[in-house]
Amino acid sequence: MRRPPLRVLLALLVVAVPAAALAARPGSAAVASAHPLATRAGLEVIEAGGNAFDAAVAVSAALGVVEPFASGLGGGGFWLLHVAGEDRDVLVDGRETAPGEARADMYLDAGGEPVPGKSQRGPLAAGIPGLPAGLVHLSERYGRLPLADSLAPAIRVAREGYPLYARMHGGLLYKAPELRKHPAAATTFLQDGEVPPIGTVIRLPGLATALERLVSDGAAGYYRGETARALVEAVRENGGIWTEEDLAGYEVVEREPLVGRYGDVSIVVPPPPSAGGVALIEALNILAAFELAEMKRPDRVHLVVEALRRAFRDRGYLGDPDFVSMPIERLTDPDYAAGLRASIRIDRATPSEVFAPLYASAGGTETTHFSVIDADGNRVAGTQSLNAWFGGGFLVPGLDILLNNEMDDFAVKPGAANLYELVGANANGIEPGKRMLSSMTPTFLESPRGVAVLGTPGGSRIISMVLLAALAWADGADAEAIATMPRYHHQYLPDEIQYEAGTFTAAELEALRGRGHALSEVGRNYGNMAVVTWDYDGNRVRAASDPRGEGVGEVY
Repeated sequence: MRRPPLRVLLALLVVAVPAAALAARPGSAAVASAHPLATRAGLEVIEAGGNAFDAAVAVSAALGVVEPFASGLGGGGFWLLHVAGEDRDVLVDGRETAPGEARADMYLDAGGEPVPGKSQRGPLAAGIPGLPAGLVHLSERYGRLPLADSLAPAIRVAREGYPLYARMHGGLLYKAPELRKHPAAATTFLQDGEVPPIGTVIRLPGLATALERLVSDGAAGYYRGETARALVEAVRENGGIWTEEDLAGYEVVEREPLVGRYGDVSIVVPPPPSAGGVALIEALNILAAFELAEMKRPDRVHLVVEALRRAFRDRGYLGDPDFVSMPIERLTDPDYAAGLRASIRIDRATPSEVFAPLYASAGGTETTHFSVIDADGNRVAGTQSLNAWFGGGFLVPGLDILLNNEMDDFAVKPGAANLYELVGANANGIEPGKRMLSSMTPTFLESPRGVAVLGTPGGSRIISMVLLAALAWADGADAEAIATMPRYHHQYLPDEIQYEAGTFTAAELEALRGRGHALSEVGRNYGNMAVVTWDYDGNRVRAASDPRGEGVGEVY
């Protein structure tokens, strides 16, 4: 085994948290999510005696009701857990899988080229969902309360309804042409084929029924029996390839998280099939040798971009660990990062074309995230997705379940761009039963000051948002500052810095262009970060949700 360099040993010594801090309990609980009703669902369950894992089930299910465009029983997710009593971290992998009839060329034409939209629209674009199995797994393996108690808030909101709000209204305007193609979706979300006004009550009684079957029958209430038959019938009648065997064979997988270091901060992140954890550790390893806090902002931004450029290039190595072998130990090794760092010039951008393309693959842009901590110190960072707005646009009649279009997250053809301008490699090729690569990066940060639980939607931009959040936490930022900070992004290809309006001053833009960076202002703000922090000093718990969305963070 290679001996770590002295600076790494020193970092390991610095990051050691006092035993008294590790033994402490927060004494308070907190939930931050993308919607007030989802946050309320989590706190309701905690008030009833549940722990962070019960609250995670409640929030996950509620988000699938109030954000049907972003997640739900037709999608999947990752839940990063810290079990305080065992001082153990674990990733619960509820990512979707490819159906048994899937094949590598299923989205290509006779000439071997991708058919536009085929991997993004309708039931053929849908992988086998993992979120329902994840909810049951979290409750049965880690929760304190019966599943009925944890799902009660989501069932209630699905039946009683909730008012249509601005963000969902905008998503309906965007996706209405696709929803109109599917009668059940059009009937549920539109009025006479048009997007209803803000404030219209949205009810999903079929979804309430599907959730009640999970309560009565566990995972079998979705993956077998009446719900499974209805799902398969609807999918196959509309051009999809699901079978009842696909559903019955789905399994949640528990994986050991990856752990990295940045100064005195420990970073706990998901392993593949999340691409985000590897990329985050690699980028932080590259940046570890620079005194970013002492630099002028253009210098700091330049170095962060160069680290992202190299980390995103290496995403092409990654895929489902149950199907492909990956050099994860090498990619997350500080010595490997040192080699990448040697090619960085402080005065000049490195053109991405300098690096031979391995390609990459993005997770969906329409995703959601929540963060939870309970009074005992148990915590959950949960990120879940349908991919794109309203997934593939297909809603299963009678169940009010929107199906994902996560099959687009596979490499439909090596070198071909997907919905998010990212191109795929063979490691992420389509195979039956395989999990597609994802950018979802639920994250724990821990240092002598305390703990941060965070994550965000945003497709490939998730990784850069979490990277910026980790750097901010290392600099002393609190939950609110992390959730509200301006954002910028680079993903190797396209070779440009994408940024929100107002992120840079005119002088900073000029300085970055002077180094050779291409810059592109995005048309809207992006991301929807949810952050919960526990400061050891004073035993303070805080929660914050991104002001770019409707979410709230609350402390109990």
